[in-house]
Parts: sequence; C-alpha cells; structure tokens
Amino acid sequence: MKRLALLFSCSAALVCAADLANVHTVYLLKMSKGLDQFLANRLISNHIFQVVTDPKLADAVFTDQLGEGFQTKLEELFPPPESDKPAPPPKPEKSDDQATPLIGGDTVNKLANPASSSSFGRSKGTVFLVDAKSRQVVWSVYQPSKDSSSKELDSTAKDIVNRLHETLFPKKK
Repeated sequence: MKRLALLFSCSAALVCAADLANVHTVYLLKMSKGLDQFLANRLISNHIFQVVTDPKLADAVFTDQLGEGFQTKLEELFPPPESDKPAPPPKPEKSDDQATPLIGGDTVNKLANPASSSSFGRSKGTVFLVDAKSRQVVWSVYQPSKDSSSKELDSTAKDIVNRLHETLFPKKK
C-alpha cells in the first residue's frame, strides 16, 4: 500500500513539474510588504523566468493569495473570449402581485463586494504560481518573512527562487 501511495505522489509531482516546465514568462501580482518587487529581481537575476509587465504575455502569475478576489483579478487580467462568455440572465418582468418595498427601494446591499470577502485573505508566507490559461496552481511554497525589512524580504525572495530552481532542475544523484 505504501508503494502505491509513493507511486501516486511521484506521478502527481511529475504532472505538476510538466506544467511548470511550460512556464517561461510570469507576471507578478502585488504582494504583501512589496515581496513581488524582490521576487521579480531574483527571478530575473537567476534567469529562472522572464518577468513581463503585460499580463497578457504571461504563461503564469505569481500571487500570495487565492480565492474569489484572486479569481476576479484573473478575469480582469485575462478576460475570456467573447464567444466563451455566458449570456447574461434575462431580467424577470415585474408583475403587479410582487410587493414593492415601501422605504429604501432596493433591499440589496450594493456595497458588499463578494470578491473582497474571500475566506482566504492574504496569505502569511505562501506564494503561488498559477497557470494563466488553466487557472491551476502549478507550484507553491511556504516561505514566510521574519520581518518587513528590505534585507529580510530579499532573503525570502532568494529562498523562494532557490526552491523553485530546485523544483525545475533537481540535482541528479
């Protein structure tokens, strides 16, 4: 049974690595404490990925959060083609027997933004690499910063890029 579990975990790692191997250009979303700037610097200086400023040119996106807010941002950055967009639902016709609110008109809270009420929120040290087309997380790492100093953020970015490099180019034994 243990061998079967090992086989499945190894094959899952290879599938993930295959998706990661297709990533050549990345776009970095704004991250907490400005980690995205340090990460971009390390990705470029270590020649891991080409960092692009136009998200439409990216194969994948680095982010430090997942959830509805992230999904909304992806839809904004990578809108689906017009043919793939679902048709808007038809508006129901108002009949005479439907009650109209007497005071305040519409009772829906229009200030509530479902994208900002994600249960995931900001991560505390996890960075995700998400494929731009499939929307699948192809790589992630938990590497929290000890503090928000420039030196510590650069060290964290260096550790993240080193771990990414180890995943992309494993040492042969």
